[in-house]
Amino acid sequence: MPIPEPDVSVAAGNVEKGAKIFKTKCAQCHNADQGGKNGQGPNLWGIIGRESGQVAGFAYSAANKNSGIIWSDKHLEVYLQDPKKYMPGTKMVFAGLKKPDDRADLIAFLQSRK
Repeated sequence: MPIPEPDVSVAAGNVEKGAKIFKTKCAQCHNADQGGKNGQGPNLWGIIGRESGQVAGFAYSAANKNSGIIWSDKHLEVYLQDPKKYMPGTKMVFAGLKKPDDRADLIAFLQSRK
C-alpha cells in the first residue's frame, strides 16, 4: 500500500547549513552530485519529485520500491525523523534527525540539488 504524503508543515531551511549536515550525516553513504555514483545509499541528486526506489543501479529494499512515494519536502520531513518507522523494511541504517531545524536545512539542500 502506498505511503500517502503527510499533512505536515516544512520550515524554510538554509541551504548552506544543509550542505554541512549532508556532509556530516549523509555523505558517508549518499552522493548528491549530478551523475554521482551510488554508494551504500543511492545518489540523491534530483530526489525531490522522484519516485522512491528508482535510481538506476541501486539495489533497493522492497519497502522502498513499493512505497509509492514521490519524494517531496513533506515526505522527507517525516522520513528523516525516523526512516525505519516511516518506511518499515527500508535498508537505510540511520537513526534520523531529531532537530526540526536540521531537517529543514537538509531538505533545503536536497531541494537545491536539481
